[in-house]
Amino acid sequence: SSSCAQNGMRESNGFPQVLEVAPLNSLPYVGPLNGNSSMSGNKANETAEKTGPPAMIFLPSESAPEFYSLISQSKTGVALTGSAAMGKIGPTIGLVDIAESDDSYYFRVSLPGVSRDEKEFSCEIEPDGKILIKGATTTGEKTVCKHNQVFKMLSQNLCPPGHFTISFQLPGPVSNEDFSGNFGADGVLEGVVKKLYYED
Repeated sequence: SSSCAQNGMRESNGFPQVLEVAPLNSLPYVGPLNGNSSMSGNKANETAEKTGPPAMIFLPSESAPEFYSLISQSKTGVALTGSAAMGKIGPTIGLVDIAESDDSYYFRVSLPGVSRDEKEFSCEIEPDGKILIKGATTTGEKTVCKHNQVFKMLSQNLCPPGHFTISFQLPGPVSNEDFSGNFGADGVLEGVVKKLYYED
């Protein structure tokens, strides 16, 4: 019972209370790759590692040594804690924050791996407050050439390469001529645009 208390589980009638937690996602079991169920355990593990099984993601509420020991036993494990564990899992292109002041709207858009080339990237603002972003991603390729070496991808979780559009609506009309924006090296596009007030 002391181990249950340490893990934050409460006891009910002498048994630890089981918390129902919905899975983040589920993948179908595909079974042995060659259909031979008599494959030895070591050979099965080697085959699974070569084929690149899906990464396991652990989301502990607090940093705990036992979670890192779990990760160390799995070469494909990923551990997230703190604010990273609170966010969405998967490609983050297109996540949007919107705020307002007395006379302006502020927005920021997550655009990791997006080209900053003006020929491929644009941000258009309509008078009714609609924002349209067009661009192209540079991630998701099968191979990467860096430092005079060619790297072959073992896992791919970022957005695949290609063109995309993102559109969203600000809460009200804007003066689209009065806009200032910045596409930072952190992959976040920030913009401030003045609200449009109609004179009576």
